[in-house]
Amino acid sequence: MAARSLGFGLGLRAPHYSAIVETRPPLGWLEILSENYMVPGGRPLHWLDRIRADYPVAMHGVSLSIGSTDPLDDDHLVALKRLQRRVHPVWISDHLCWTGVDGVNLHDLLPLPYSESALGHVVERVGRVQDRLGCRILLENASTYAGYECSELAEWDFLAEVARRADCLILLDVNNVYVNSVNHDFDPLVYLDAIPAARVQQIHLAGHERRGQLIVDTHDAPIVEPVWELYEHARRRFGDVATMIERDANIPPLAELLAELDRARAIAARVDAEAMERTSSQAA
Repeated sequence: MAARSLGFGLGLRAPHYSAIVETRPPLGWLEILSENYMVPGGRPLHWLDRIRADYPVAMHGVSLSIGSTDPLDDDHLVALKRLQRRVHPVWISDHLCWTGVDGVNLHDLLPLPYSESALGHVVERVGRVQDRLGCRILLENASTYAGYECSELAEWDFLAEVARRADCLILLDVNNVYVNSVNHDFDPLVYLDAIPAARVQQIHLAGHERRGQLIVDTHDAPIVEPVWELYEHARRRFGDVATMIERDANIPPLAELLAELDRARAIAARVDAEAMERTSSQAA
């Protein structure tokens, strides 16, 4: 697993397979949805083998269910390990959530109570997953629409403490921070400033949908201005962290996403230039 930043990338989606192979756009890396490739063969793996010859690839999952009270899914871990051996990913990530219980997969990323008991439960399971995979994993902060009265910690403190105790890394979804800040009425800058910079390995950017007083993390629209502003703060706080855009529905032509990614590059370049100017001024 690489620790260096890979720059700017995109989530690999089927509509863009041929365009990426034919045009080889200037991307630092690509992120795949692990579950789409955890099969013995087929078209997705055919394209993935071609694409990963030209780009570093990260694996990102949605089914680890690290917070569930069900036992860890051994079949899932076997398939994940098999894909890891095939792809040689730069890193592997999933979500800090649960997706089902009593053997029923609810196909959603469900919130955890931010309690000491849940913290200990998650940390123990992360350790077992990392032992199976032979590497540290990244956990992503999920978008949530409800909370628990039994929570004892703020979401950001829970995430930071999981990373510290389990010695894992963080995939910081800036859009999800914004979504939750609106849905749960907190300051997103407080969230970002509480996350240990050394643990943040990757950043997600995405679009969402506003439904009345609620924001839903849909990944089906361009990134909105408040999320771009939050990304600028994140770049100042976390530095040169690998950053990518997710789009899972209403997927536009590749050129449109590349143009959106150029905005992330421009923000990063401006922040970096400002930092260099401050350093030069202090040294003078």
